[in-house]
Amino acid sequence: MKRELIILFTVFIITVAFLGCNSGSGSSKEEVNFSKDASYALGLNVGSGLRDGLLTDEIFPNINEFMKGMKDGMTGKEPRFDIFEARYIIESAFEAIMQERGAEALIAETAFLAENARNPGVIITPSGLQYEVLIEGTGPKPTYESIVEVHYEGRLTDGTLFDNSYERQESVTFRLSEVVTGWSEGLQLMSVGSKYRLFIPSEMGYGDYGYGPIPPYATLIFVVELISIL
Repeated sequence: MKRELIILFTVFIITVAFLGCNSGSGSSKEEVNFSKDASYALGLNVGSGLRDGLLTDEIFPNINEFMKGMKDGMTGKEPRFDIFEARYIIESAFEAIMQERGAEALIAETAFLAENARNPGVIITPSGLQYEVLIEGTGPKPTYESIVEVHYEGRLTDGTLFDNSYERQESVTFRLSEVVTGWSEGLQLMSVGSKYRLFIPSEMGYGDYGYGPIPPYATLIFVVELISIL
C-alpha cells in the first residue's frame, strides 16, 4: 500500500510540475503547438499513471471533480482551496483508504490463521507462529545468533509465489538475528536436515507496510529446508 501511495504522489508531483511550467510561462499557442493527438496522449499518460498508482473506480468515482480541478489548475482559475490545503486533503483521503484496506486485510489474515490452525499436523507456538514438520532432521539446532544455510520457497495465502531459492538453484545464508521474527523463531525449531512449512503472521513478518511483492497484513507461507549451520 505504501508503494502504491508513493507511485501516486510521484505521478501527481510530475503532473503538477509539468502543468506549472506551462501555465504561467505566457507562451502563445503557436509556441506550445501541441497537436490534438499529442494532447490526448499526454492526458492518457497521466490518467494511466494515476490508475496504475492507486486510483481505481472502487475508490475514485468523482472523475468529473478531478477533471474540474485539473482544468482550474491549468487555466489559472481561482481554486476551491490552495495547493497546501489540496495536499493535506489528498494525504488524508489516501490515509483513510490505507486504513480501510488494512482493516480488511487484517480480518482476512485472522480468518486464515484460525482456519489453518485446525488442520492436522499444524503446530502453534506461544508467539502465534504456525508450522508443519515435513521432514525432521537429526542434526543440531541453530541459535538466535547462528548463521544458517537454507533453501526455501515463499508464497502468499492465495498461492502467489514471491520468492524461490530452488528456482535460482542457489541456497541462501543469513544470521537469524537479522531476519524477520517468524524466520528467526521458525529456524530455531529446526534441526539440520529438517524441512518445515512455516505460516508466519504479518506481525512476525512485514506487518502493516508489506515489502516489495508482499502486501500489508500478509501471512507468509514458507517451505524451508535447513541445510547447515555455518
